[in-house]
Amino acid sequence: MHRFDYSFLKKPVPGNIVGLTNIISDLRTKEEFRKLQYSETFEILRHKAIVESVKGSNAIEGIVTTDARIKDIVDGAPPVTHEEMEISGYKNALNLIHTEHTTIDVNEETILSFHRMLLAQTNPREAGHYKTSDNFIMEIGPDGSRRVRFIPVSAKRVNADMEQLLLAYYEARQDSEISPLLLIPCFILDFLCIHPFMDGNGRISRLLTVLLLYLSGYDIVRYISYEGQIDKYKDSYYEVLKTSSDKWHENENNYVPFIVYFLQVLYKCFKDLDESFTDISLKKAKKSKRVESILMGAIVPVSKQDIIAKLPDVSVKTVELVLGKMLKDKKIKKIGTYKDARYIRNTDNR
Repeated sequence: MHRFDYSFLKKPVPGNIVGLTNIISDLRTKEEFRKLQYSETFEILRHKAIVESVKGSNAIEGIVTTDARIKDIVDGAPPVTHEEMEISGYKNALNLIHTEHTTIDVNEETILSFHRMLLAQTNPREAGHYKTSDNFIMEIGPDGSRRVRFIPVSAKRVNADMEQLLLAYYEARQDSEISPLLLIPCFILDFLCIHPFMDGNGRISRLLTVLLLYLSGYDIVRYISYEGQIDKYKDSYYEVLKTSSDKWHENENNYVPFIVYFLQVLYKCFKDLDESFTDISLKKAKKSKRVESILMGAIVPVSKQDIIAKLPDVSVKTVELVLGKMLKDKKIKKIGTYKDARYIRNTDNR
């Protein structure tokens, strides 16, 4: 039987985790600063993120339709096929999180309500109810062969284990020595190992991740699709789940790989914010202004090659001239030298 206890998060963590959490915290601060300046651009990103989240989270489970239909469903069109009903259910739950996250807590009622919304149109009998028979997680190999990858908690233990999971989470989130960013992936991993529903566990875990990020002060999920990032790297997602769930029942599993994966995906969300922001806000600007805007708006250091890749119609000479002038005016600062050089806004020169 697994013991739910997150006190291990108070112990010293590996340096790469400390570094990632510090970077992400700094990126959040920069995001907030930029959001105050460019509210219209962030509103465009908000709608785009909902579409990508609905698409990505369902695609991970093999539930797909055309991009046009997903956009229509997000915009309120009634679903027609079974797949569209599944997609619509996720959209409804995600919209609830985005609009009501300040009044929603992570508890059994919330989890069951998400599941009810998810399956209300396709499986109303099981929607909003824990599993009543045992299930398992299966893996299909490249040759089509099947094998059991993980055996979750039995149906008769689900209620008790979900209660223990939530109580452990409540205790940990009140402990100032435990980082909320480290607690989130541990809670999600344990939820997936319990696998409390017959269907929809993966999608519920991603909805809970979005809610937990909101509750921890990270609204990046409002503008960039966390689920879409997982879909891009889903092979790594399944592999790290497998690694971190090994010996879970014996209380000997290692949460660190899943923690690192979670932080890396969150970091990629902030990187994607930079790229999306550039695409939307710089389309009509002059070439030199577009280069300058990338540098002034970046929340992570960018290289000359990054700028050239983002602005393929701008010459290398123009990029170099703008870099030289901005360095001379102390608008940006240079990190590293030669080919490894990167540039970031000089916050000491306000």
